[in-house]
Amino acid sequence: MKEVARAAGVSHQTVSRYLRFEGEGLKEATRARVDAAIRELGYRPNLIARSMRTRRTGRLAILLPSVAASSPVRTLVGAIAAARAAGYAAEVLSVEGGAGERAERLADLAGSGQVEGVLSLAPAALGDGAPPEGEAAVIVSAGYDDRMRGIGELADGSPVADLVAGLAAQGHRRFLHVAGDREFASARGRRRAYLETVERLGLESHGVADGDWSAESGRAAVWDLPEDSGVTAVIAGNDAVAAGAVRGALERGWSVPGDISVTGWDDDPVAAYLSPALTTVAVDLERLGAQAMERLIAAVRGTGAEAPDEPLNRIIWRESTGPAPRHGR
Repeated sequence: MKEVARAAGVSHQTVSRYLRFEGEGLKEATRARVDAAIRELGYRPNLIARSMRTRRTGRLAILLPSVAASSPVRTLVGAIAAARAAGYAAEVLSVEGGAGERAERLADLAGSGQVEGVLSLAPAALGDGAPPEGEAAVIVSAGYDDRMRGIGELADGSPVADLVAGLAAQGHRRFLHVAGDREFASARGRRRAYLETVERLGLESHGVADGDWSAESGRAAVWDLPEDSGVTAVIAGNDAVAAGAVRGALERGWSVPGDISVTGWDDDPVAAYLSPALTTVAVDLERLGAQAMERLIAAVRGTGAEAPDEPLNRIIWRESTGPAPRHGR
């Protein structure tokens, strides 16, 4: 810092003010000289020394389970963008083991002085009460389980009720649900919402075909339908399953949506470009990550985080759904 001060012809206190407050309060000419000296000398602040003095590192950590687990890329994108917008750098760490191992790593990081806050995107067995004085803030998101499978709001199947109701309003009376893997809370939630809605609205269900999130499971379920099943709408567990269901219908000579309507879930980037374009449920995973990060930043700064005012899920109606065929199917 003293070398920068000599090169710029200012005091080292002026350089310190420039670095701490981004030049605010200094004359324009002074800011320009300090900036030029920093660039010429390639100066980088000693983050460890600064953090010891100010307890501010400008760094946040995000913990994930083992890299072998499913990757929540879009959630990370949202979390990192929120951190950057607030002036922080975010580092992503993968931790082997379960909630106990993550809790140990959380505790190590919180007490290390290297970061101001730690966000875990999977469960961690934390103790009760506030963190000890001087330790980093810690937030555990409720969005994923140990294998990064959606739980909480991500497992909310209520949009299925709106899908079924919307199709019923277009005359559909007999449905098929091609579910995802039952090990996923999201698959169980969508299955439950489907069965409850069909019963509540007095509709008919041909049944639930157990799938595995694959396109082939959707194709096979449609091929298994008897010619006289009467099914005119398929509620698929995700967009891949829905794409398989559409393929199966076309292979059987059925028009989509003329003979049978199909819905998906996730709003995969290709869903809008399929023929027909796929009706689906969009899930704002980026916002999920941003909200979790905003909670952490609020904890770091000792402020209140804004409560979410909109659901993460919304239905996008497209060409793969339409009125029920008048002649039945």
